Amino acid sequence: MSASTTDDLGHPVDLGRPACRVVSLVPSLTEAVAATRPDALVGATEWCSHPAGLEVPRVRGTKNPDRSAIAALRPDLVLANREENRELDIRRLRDDGIAVWVTVIETVDEAFTSMARMFTAGLGWDEPAWLGQARNVWAAPAPHSGRRVAIAIWRDPWMVVGSQTFTGDMIDRLGLVNAFGASHDRYPRVELTDIDAAGVDLVLLPDEPYVFTPDDGPEAFARTPTTLVSGRSLTWYGPSMLTARAELEAALR
Repeated sequence: MSASTTDDLGHPVDLGRPACRVVSLVPSLTEAVAATRPDALVGATEWCSHPAGLEVPRVRGTKNPDRSAIAALRPDLVLANREENRELDIRRLRDDGIAVWVTVIETVDEAFTSMARMFTAGLGWDEPAWLGQARNVWAAPAPHSGRRVAIAIWRDPWMVVGSQTFTGDMIDRLGLVNAFGASHDRYPRVELTDIDAAGVDLVLLPDEPYVFTPDDGPEAFARTPTTLVSGRSLTWYGPSMLTARAELEAALR
């Protein structure tokens, strides 16, 4: 590993050796590391819920990481993501002398290429077998159904998935049309009337970041059908991509 190694934002990261102690500030990347080299994972956020039974020290959340707790864990590398973590926190960690690798993932293809670089160039490990298996799962094209969907991520105010997002690209890979995919915003605020006006055939209600349930979400839509889906399948990259396609296709039948 040389000084010329850079993360997805072009920031130089030079460990000089493979990482043995890793703190992850991204649930998807936490699961990716735990599935690949669990003994190397020494810290994660409170939101890192997979794999089930994960027992590592917690360093608060993705938006407010505890820098003192991270430093005390003596990580060789901290894993972050441009969307999920604040640039301010990343900069402060680096100012503390802690190496941080930032990923940028806005499409399915970027998920594969970014994680491959993270493992090989960032962590200095071999590319894990599950990553190639996930590539194969998503390689086959889906028939274009033409069904228009809206993906809600919050209510009061209502927010949906817009343009340039991993989730939106995943929906496209499933042969669906994101009704708000041409929005100027990545996560636009909308009114329920906007959804009806967009000619939406189905509203997807995931269980994260807002926890939509049978009693919280579907009742708001008098005209448009809804379906509850796994937020992990819809928004996470990493090992979840091995099963996400089948789970989402089953939920959308």
